Amino acid sequence: MSKGSDLLVAALENEGVDCIFGVPGEENLDVLESLRTSKIRLILTRHEQAAAFMAATHGRLTGRPGVCIATLGPGALNLSTGAAYAHLGAMPMIMITGQKAIMTAKQARFQIVDVVASMRPLTKMTRQIVNAASIPSVVRDAFRVATEERPGPVHLELPEDVAAEETDAIPMIPVHPLERPIAPREALDRAAGMILAARRPLVMIGAAGNRPHLVETLSSFVRRTLLPFFNTQMGKGAVTGGSNLYVGTAALSEGDHVHQAINHADLIIAIGHDTIEKPPFLMKSAGGCKVIHIGYQSAAVEQVYHPDAEVIGDIGATVTGLADRLEGRLVADPSMLELRQTILSRINDRAEEDRFPITPQRIVHDVRNVMPEDGIVCLDNGMYKIWFARNYRTHVANTLLLDNALATMGAGLPSAMMAAMLYPGRRVMAICGDGGFMMNSQEMETAVRLGLNLVVVILNDNGYGMIRWKQSVDDFPDFGLTFGNPDFVRYAEAYGSKGSRVASVDDLVPTLEAAFAGGGVHLVEVPIDYAENTRVLVEELRNRSPDIKLA
Repeated sequence: MSKGSDLLVAALENEGVDCIFGVPGEENLDVLESLRTSKIRLILTRHEQAAAFMAATHGRLTGRPGVCIATLGPGALNLSTGAAYAHLGAMPMIMITGQKAIMTAKQARFQIVDVVASMRPLTKMTRQIVNAASIPSVVRDAFRVATEERPGPVHLELPEDVAAEETDAIPMIPVHPLERPIAPREALDRAAGMILAARRPLVMIGAAGNRPHLVETLSSFVRRTLLPFFNTQMGKGAVTGGSNLYVGTAALSEGDHVHQAINHADLIIAIGHDTIEKPPFLMKSAGGCKVIHIGYQSAAVEQVYHPDAEVIGDIGATVTGLADRLEGRLVADPSMLELRQTILSRINDRAEEDRFPITPQRIVHDVRNVMPEDGIVCLDNGMYKIWFARNYRTHVANTLLLDNALATMGAGLPSAMMAAMLYPGRRVMAICGDGGFMMNSQEMETAVRLGLNLVVVILNDNGYGMIRWKQSVDDFPDFGLTFGNPDFVRYAEAYGSKGSRVASVDDLVPTLEAAFAGGGVHLVEVPIDYAENTRVLVEELRNRSPDIKLA
């Protein structure tokens, strides 16, 4: 005989799960006991939201669903932001929550919330487990749904009486690889013909093109076709190497320097564009350049995105098939490559300016110097995200993690913690604004307890800088977005980590190098001057293109 909780843990082990993140509660105690005697490591976090961010990042970096656990009611609802983060960001994740007994009601309605209903719009699937014997099949199906394209979160609710229910031993269901459909030959031929007929084709790599298993095939596609490419924010880093075909990153929807190349193109090959992201370019109704959509699923037709042709199927197989048809037959347009040099030089402008507090350009420049090619930078959400998207060059896939889908604050530190756990031999840095950091700053204790090697950079401007910038751009008075901060160095030390404060522009690189050399968790506070937001992202772009609208 086996308990329901034993079957759950055995089913998770069957899926290859080696750790679970979360904050268990009274309704999870049977599961907790089953975990205690299993091979799975429980990572206790200080808030359920952080557990969900860590599980989602596990899915993002490995392609295998991360797993998190919470109790009923308030604990389950604290997973909601992480669920949306994974759902919009296409990150495979399994959330397991407890519930009061469903066969009896000894506590009436105490703490009971319809969590399954609340999770329905935030997940690919949500389901209450109603008997122990069904657990192996339910778990296998949950991992299948979470992993298949488009990946995302799945929620399972396990009531405490079902967790404690005794049942006959149930065999686990074997796990097999998911085979993705292949695009038809006719679609590949049609797309190849459009590319060959174009004078200035340009590749765009979006969020769905940035999957771990696509790194080699996409990199090979670029090398073989010699097509210039740009990427969306979440497509950044999908191609390995410092390619001389990289044109830039679309950090704004229009008007930025990279849009000179987009506007110059007569065909855009959009690989894995997911319209959940802020648009990297705006399609015109008529008369604009043609767009080919390459994706696992057909394009969501939007006012600003309505492709002229689609190639639907496994992206890896599609780009390999296109490379077979195009290799050696394309001639790079010299005007596009000349334009590339102009774009990148403008983006690198003032990267070594000595102003203090430090400018965003200098911070990006110095972080790039400190981080090796395989070092991982995990961004929270704030104004600096645009600067890193525009200015930070990636050479190895998945080494700049940012969220341009839900774009939530508070995810930077937990995301970096997950990266540090997965890649203990690589440098990992979290970059957070003071506002976003304080939303999950309690996880510093978790990072210290786990013995992680992690540098946490806090960009301090004593306010919610991105919204404050937009408030200014829209000519609203400065109101309601400033706050005070703790002494971040002493705050870090209170958790048992180390803390440093950068006092001059020349201190930044030595301080970051010392933080990595010292090991452990190290917080570095950096005052930032956001005056460049207006000069570069408003005035400079408006002068270059008087009719642009900032998006």
